[in-house]
Amino acid sequence: MVDTADQQLTLPKVVIQLSRRRKVCSQFEIAPAPNLADHKRTMLGPAGADFASSSLPPLVDAGDEGMRTAVAKVERMLAYSFRDPRLLEEALTHSSDTEHPSYQRLEFLGDAALCLAFTNYVYLNNPGAGPGQLTVLRAANISTEKLARVAVRHDLYRLVRRNSPMLDQIVDEFTQSVLRERDEDLGCLHHGGSSVKAPKVLADIVESITAAVYVDCDFNLKTLWRVIRSMLEPIITLETLDEQPVTTLYELCQKRGKSVYFKNWKKGQTNVMNVFVDDKLIGIGSSEQKIIAKLNAARDALEKLLCPEAEYMDMEPSLPRGDEAGEQVEGSKQKLSELCSKNRWPRPVYKIEREHGPAHDKRFICSVQIETSDNAFMTLSDPKSRVKDAENAAACKMLSEILIGVE
Repeated sequence: MVDTADQQLTLPKVVIQLSRRRKVCSQFEIAPAPNLADHKRTMLGPAGADFASSSLPPLVDAGDEGMRTAVAKVERMLAYSFRDPRLLEEALTHSSDTEHPSYQRLEFLGDAALCLAFTNYVYLNNPGAGPGQLTVLRAANISTEKLARVAVRHDLYRLVRRNSPMLDQIVDEFTQSVLRERDEDLGCLHHGGSSVKAPKVLADIVESITAAVYVDCDFNLKTLWRVIRSMLEPIITLETLDEQPVTTLYELCQKRGKSVYFKNWKKGQTNVMNVFVDDKLIGIGSSEQKIIAKLNAARDALEKLLCPEAEYMDMEPSLPRGDEAGEQVEGSKQKLSELCSKNRWPRPVYKIEREHGPAHDKRFICSVQIETSDNAFMTLSDPKSRVKDAENAAACKMLSEILIGVE
């Protein structure tokens, strides 16, 4: 273990000491990664499967003996023996288990360490790429979607101590979605495009294991990368960055003689990507990373286009303009419900957020929330004298938010 000053110096060391670039490159160059077939025996899914089994009962119990078994499984997967196995036990403990320290501190550290490790990797292996390309490439490799798929591939969630049936259900839904991709004609998606939003807990587990290794090897970034690289395969490159399902969507539309284009807009820190086929909005995807939002949107569009009974999404309800505004606001709840029904989204959820004023002059502010295939959105109404009017106003704002990117 090193002292605090040494830790602070170690993090940027590989980046700033450019005079030692050749030595650093030997650790981060695109050399053949350990053969994934050799590691297949360490994965916890069925033999010969690309992904692990989708059943979620823990593979080990939460006791000391069970955790020693879990630690041993992860060590075999990483081909690394921990000097302090307690770090890995902590990395495999969710906060819902209140009897043991959770992985939250390690997840904080792992997020930064993983980001720096990939920063070095993409910088050294893409000498012709500009900062924009490098940023996108790094983001794609450490996105929640990509890391969640790593967790699914290695069946890591079943090794975690936790006590949350609801979390189990969310993870199982995503796992099932990833496993189904093998049986579809859309290609195997390694870093985006799932119709189910990736649970953050899966990415947290990968980051926590990363941090456990980082601390255990005395914050040596080169050792960290050597140990975790095989776990993170396949690593996304500039050549594979825009692969399935985007390529598949273009090819499908070309065969059918249809035009396709993407349009991105921002909602806070979230990128919302719209896919248009023959000028009709067919798919929506969202993510903090633009490339992942595009992949999610393409996946959403493909599912609708390839489903025989699916119809084109009709997301063009009239928005309030001029003298027609009052009438259109009044019908916004119905239009939003129709929109959700056509796209197979859950029904909108309305809630009175606030009411104020005397009894004879009450004012209500209502919210509406909708869940798409990969995100959730909420808008608030302006104060209205009737709950019904406030709900319609909130629905109208929601329609405006969704359609702002197409106007």
